[in-house]
Amino acid sequence: MNTGIVIKSTGSWYKIIPSTDKKNLPHWSEEDVVQARIKGKFRLAGLPITNPIAVGDVVDYELEQEEKGIIKTIHPRKNYVARQSPRKKHELHLLASNVDQAILVVSLKYPDLKLGFIDRFLLMTEPQDIPTIIVVNKIDLLEGDDFDLLGGLAMIYEKLGYQVLAVSATEGDGINQLKDLLKGKQSLISGQSGVGKSTLLNALEPNLSLKVAPISEYMGKGQHTTTFAEMHSLSFGGQIIDTPGIKTLSFNNLEPQVVAHNFREFFAASANCKFGGNCLHRNEPKCAVKQAVENGEISDIRYANYLQILEEIEAQNHWERHTKM
Repeated sequence: MNTGIVIKSTGSWYKIIPSTDKKNLPHWSEEDVVQARIKGKFRLAGLPITNPIAVGDVVDYELEQEEKGIIKTIHPRKNYVARQSPRKKHELHLLASNVDQAILVVSLKYPDLKLGFIDRFLLMTEPQDIPTIIVVNKIDLLEGDDFDLLGGLAMIYEKLGYQVLAVSATEGDGINQLKDLLKGKQSLISGQSGVGKSTLLNALEPNLSLKVAPISEYMGKGQHTTTFAEMHSLSFGGQIIDTPGIKTLSFNNLEPQVVAHNFREFFAASANCKFGGNCLHRNEPKCAVKQAVENGEISDIRYANYLQILEEIEAQNHWERHTKM
């Protein structure tokens, strides 16, 4: 039996690097990669998932003819990042596993920032206690009031303990600081289509030569340039898992209480709510979270995003109940 780390998933075949230690994972070439597939079904802690194996998984495999492998077992995961499946509303799609941190790339312009997307992304990393760094790309395109928006964004999330880093992949601003944050770690990098994720990765590691697609002038939106999640080795130390651009994130797989508990400042304040951890911070009396929003201690933007997510979950649940009647 051989052991290795999954570095790419294409749905049916997986690329594996023979190793058990991600901290000392060597730089690899295609000659080092083992192609493998699975037999049977794997499940993630009893959760319904669309893809049983994620990039970052440590797996045991047996070699067959032509040096192809069969994956037999998946080692226990330290953590994982999963989103609701776009096609199957109550199943999860694994993005990556065993990561040390997540890098969320956003842009304020081209495409315009959607603050709600940041909070939705954090709902994927917060339950797993994965440190998340918010990287604002394309700062070379900012002017005038844009810098006030950047400062306001940093104020909201740094107050909560999330690091915010402003960079320009094309001009090189902030690239060295980002390298320092990535060095020696296994990081997931994600973001909405068009925010310049591939350009940023090429700036960090020019040898990657990742394909870059232009922004649609008509829609102001990006096009997908990454099709499958893939891990890349970094010459300055560490690995980075590139994931396909995300258009939207929904959370019909979560209960409202889980959403409330994973807005970290809400969870902290809820200790003083009349109904404690059972409070959803909407119409309940003596809600410490609502009071903190009114006092300016909790961001009203984050609160509005939270309410929107709850409304979507409840609307979906209501629709499902009625369609089953």
